[in-house]
Order: sequence, then C-alpha cells, then structure tokens
Amino acid sequence: MKRLRRLLLLTLALMVSPAVLGQQLTVAAASSLRPTLDYLVEAYEAQNPGHQVEVIYGSSGRLMAQIINGAPFDVFMSADMAFPQNLFDEGEAISAPVVYGLGRIVLWSAHLNAADMTLANLADNSIRRIAIAQPSVAPYGQRAQEAMTAAGVWDAVQPRLVFAENISQVAQMSESGAADIGLIALSLAIQPGLVERGYHLIDATLHQPLAQGFVITRRAADSTVAKRFSEFLLSDIARDIFKGNGFDVPGKPAAEQ
Repeated sequence: MKRLRRLLLLTLALMVSPAVLGQQLTVAAASSLRPTLDYLVEAYEAQNPGHQVEVIYGSSGRLMAQIINGAPFDVFMSADMAFPQNLFDEGEAISAPVVYGLGRIVLWSAHLNAADMTLANLADNSIRRIAIAQPSVAPYGQRAQEAMTAAGVWDAVQPRLVFAENISQVAQMSESGAADIGLIALSLAIQPGLVERGYHLIDATLHQPLAQGFVITRRAADSTVAKRFSEFLLSDIARDIFKGNGFDVPGKPAAEQ
C-alpha cells in the first residue's frame, strides 16, 4: 500500500512539476529593497495568478558572486549598476542592466535624535559605534564612505565604525543598540517601526548616485516569467511603489511616453 501511494505521488509530481516550475521565479535582490520588493511581488502576483516569485535578499556584491558561481537566480536587482553590468559583460546576463530607481542614504538611530544631526556630528567621540554596510560588497556602504569623506569626517570616524554585510543588517544593528547610529537606506528608514524615530537625509551631492538596476540572468534566458516580471518593474504600478518607498524613479524612455 505504501509503495502504491509513493508511486501515485511520484506520478502526480511528474505531471504537475513542469507547469509549476514554468511559473516560478527567483529574484536575487539588494537588501535595500526590503520590504519594497515584497510589495512589488504582491502586486505582480495579483496581476499574474499562478506565478510565484521568491526573493533572496543580500548584499549586491555577494549576490553577484553567487550568480557567477551558479546560484539559481533568474533576475538580479542590484543596489547599483556596476554589479549587474559586470554580469552582462561576463555573459551571465542576457541584456544590459536597466535602472529601476535611485536610492538615498540617511542617518538613523533608535537611541539618538538623528533628525537633528548631520554627518559632522559623527566626529563627536560620544558616538561610540557607527554602523555602515561593508563598502567592498554593498553599494550603500560605499556611498556612505564617500559621503563621510566628502563631509570631512571619514578619518575621525574610522576607529568607531562597525560593518555589516548588507544595509538591512546596518538597520538591525542601529535598532538593537549594537551601534549608536547607522547610515541606512531611505527605503528602510521610512518603513513602520523605523520612521517614527526620524532620520537625516544625506545630501546626494556628497556621493556618487545610487542608480539601482536589474538584469535577467543567463539561466532565465528562455523564461517568459522573468521577462514579464522585468517588464512589470518598469510599469506605472511598480514606479508608484518605488516612489512610495523612498526611491527616486527616472523618467520613462521617450518611446514609452
């Protein structure tokens, strides 16, 4: 009886799997997109019944490395353009990266009044631990370093820096007290649970733009779901979600206006 049940389950799996797998999508996404991408996936799945999108969050640099090493990701949404461009140049993506939004960085703290602070305040030794994302793998960390350098406080803060692998972890460290203050993504700072504490928006002229882009990976070259999801990311619905979650959204190409 058990053998018969096992054979029946296997037969059903073989019948169902191709259709189900054909409607699944795995997205590798920068941590700055949490929870923005959760809202986007919800809207996309509502428009496309039966499609299932799984999101894996992490630092852009590490996600890129995982894709190069064969990780089964269909779409890569990076916190900057360099990493998806590298995938395209290496033949690991089927098209050049497209910008979906421009990120911003802010000072945020669960314990200090960051809304009344600027980068200059970070030089004060009373602030013992300052959290940023690791600049070598996280674009938001790199931009944080650029901004503090431009503001003239980088040398003063270096002994007190604590590094996280990605920008979500920076927010967690700042919230838990592991750091007194963090330089985090605006897209995180405006979410419930964090926005109540206030934040200081860092002048975007102090760092290179955080132009964030996506590509379809080589693995998903024949995936109609990957293509449809990528088109959705540039739709009016998606643009409104990005805007509502702290991203500046570039204008549509002339041909689409």
